[in-house]
Amino acid sequence: MNKPSFLPEPLASLQWRVIFIVLALGGFGLVVLYSAAGGSFKPWAESQGVKFVVFMIMALALSRVREERWKDIAFPGYAIILALLLFVELLGAVSGGSQRWLDLGIIRLQPSELMKLFIVLALARFFDMLPSGEIRRWNAIWLPGVLIGLPAALVMLQPDLGTALMIVAGGVTVMFLAGLPLRLFIAAGAAIAAIAPLAYFFVLRDYQRNRVLIFLDPESDPLGAGYHITQSKIAIGSGGIFGKGFLNGTQSHLDYLPEGHTDFVFATMSEEWGLAGGLFVIGAFLMLFRWGMGVAAKAPTRFGRLAAAGLTSTIFYYFTINLMMVMGMAPVVGIPLPLVSFGGTAMLTVMICIGMLMSIERSSQPRTSFS
Repeated sequence: MNKPSFLPEPLASLQWRVIFIVLALGGFGLVVLYSAAGGSFKPWAESQGVKFVVFMIMALALSRVREERWKDIAFPGYAIILALLLFVELLGAVSGGSQRWLDLGIIRLQPSELMKLFIVLALARFFDMLPSGEIRRWNAIWLPGVLIGLPAALVMLQPDLGTALMIVAGGVTVMFLAGLPLRLFIAAGAAIAAIAPLAYFFVLRDYQRNRVLIFLDPESDPLGAGYHITQSKIAIGSGGIFGKGFLNGTQSHLDYLPEGHTDFVFATMSEEWGLAGGLFVIGAFLMLFRWGMGVAAKAPTRFGRLAAAGLTSTIFYYFTINLMMVMGMAPVVGIPLPLVSFGGTAMLTVMICIGMLMSIERSSQPRTSFS
């Protein structure tokens, strides 16, 4: 890691490359939210800016934690978050027809978001403890399956299909990277394809089934269930190469585009900044993913490699699912664009991921008096 020579050692030791990427994404997100509010810092940009600064400081603080501490808290943290998911079912606050939050007074906590992190840490710790000769045995399959299945089932009860899928995706990614035989994943994929019709009719709620149908044919109900996707594609397409210009978007300013500051913020941005703005966001995220996988490749421990790759994948799934969703390439499942969409919970999750990745990178380097 190159350190600026003109800075004091404590500042020079920070991972400035990734910090600049995060600042660029977060700063651009504030510009988009300012425009989405019609050229006002309220109600979104101001609140988002405060959260961004607080969470950025938190990520830098987490970067000072040694990798061993994450290993120590992996299983206890998983158990605590699983217990919180149970409390959500019993005492959780209901909003928008879903029961996903614990109202703690000063903050509404969504434990399912934190489970995206701890499923990665717990499985990385499990496979770190597992002898290499056991990786192809039954214990390497059913125990991780239980660790993934329990929180995913609880999240589905809320109901929150998008978050449940991300928990499963993060866990399966760690299992794949741990070295489980490829044939197991092929068999699991075939089994999922076989039971998908049953899940569609007997597991998914009515509104979730409608989302699948609208994804397949959004024009079948352009003013009803297909309205979000239709307006999102109109906004993205109308931006052209360089967009309509800052504060000149019409789909979002005239309220044609629903949730233009949260789930569909990429559409809001694309209308005003065009393909150029979209490529900037995509390029910045690609640089972030490249850095994260580089951290995983250089980590000296098995836990560090699996945790770093899993955490990077978690951010990747946020990014990919959101972009596919707003472009009509996936059903609308309520996954925000990290660091850009308005909202604190997803930003908190991603900032913790970044802080942990910086921690693992720092732990891979020789200790100094400041690290």
